[in-house]
Amino acid sequence: MEMKTNAFKAALRSGPAQIGFWVGTGDPYVTEIFASVGYDWLLIDGEHGPNDLRSTLGQLQAMAGHTSQAVVRPVKGDAAILKQLLDIGAQNLLVPMVESAEQARALVAATRYPPAGIRGVGTALARASAWKQIPDYLERANAEICLLAQVESATALKDLDGIAATEGIDGVFFGPADLSASMGHLTNPGHPDVQKAIDEGIKCVQSHGKAVGILTTNEGLAHHYLELGARFVAVGVDTISMVTSAKSLLEKYR
Repeated sequence: MEMKTNAFKAALRSGPAQIGFWVGTGDPYVTEIFASVGYDWLLIDGEHGPNDLRSTLGQLQAMAGHTSQAVVRPVKGDAAILKQLLDIGAQNLLVPMVESAEQARALVAATRYPPAGIRGVGTALARASAWKQIPDYLERANAEICLLAQVESATALKDLDGIAATEGIDGVFFGPADLSASMGHLTNPGHPDVQKAIDEGIKCVQSHGKAVGILTTNEGLAHHYLELGARFVAVGVDTISMVTSAKSLLEKYR
C-alpha cells in the first residue's frame, strides 16, 4: 500500500486557484453531497460547526471517493487535538486565531514527527497510515502535511510577516469576519480599512512565497482576491446555501 501525494498541497504550489466550499453541519451525508458537486476543496469546520473527532472522521471517509480535498479546521491549535486529526487522516489543517510567529512555529512542531517536531507516533492505530500498512508513512508524513495559519485579528496583522515567513507554514488564510470585528468594524468585513488590510496582507504573504486563502460569499470580492493571486478561496457556506434556497422556495408559495 502506497502513500498518496497531498493533491491540495501540490495544487497550492503549482496548480490553478483552488475554489472551495465551507461545510459546517457536522454530517457526513451532507458533506458527501457537496463533495459530489466538484469543488476543489471543502472546509470541515470544527471551530464554529458542531464537529468532534468522530464526525470529522465520518466526513473524511465520506469524501474519500471524491476529488474534492478535505481541509479541517480544529476548534483551536492544541497539539493534542492536531495529533488526533492527523491520525484520522486529515492532511490539510487550517488553524484558527494564529496571532504570532511563535505560535506558528509551535503549530509546525505539533504537526511533525521528531526530530522535526513533537507529534506522537501511533501509526498502528492511525487511519492516516492505513493502520501501519503504508511502509514509508513515518518517513513521508511530514512532507505531505499542509499547514494553514488563519490570521483574523489586528494583533496577528502586526506579526503577519513573521507568521508568513515561518518554515512549515504553507499558507495564510484571512478571516474577514473576525478581522473586521477586531478593527472596530463588527459585521462590516467590506469596510475600506478592512479591505485595505487584507489586500496589503495578501501582498505580504505572497512575498514569502506562501499561498493566500480567504472565505467570501461576495462574488465581486472573490474575483478581486483571485485577481490579486489568492490560491485557495472558499466562495460558499453549506448552511447559508441551504437556508437561502429553502427560504426562496417557500416565498414562492407563501
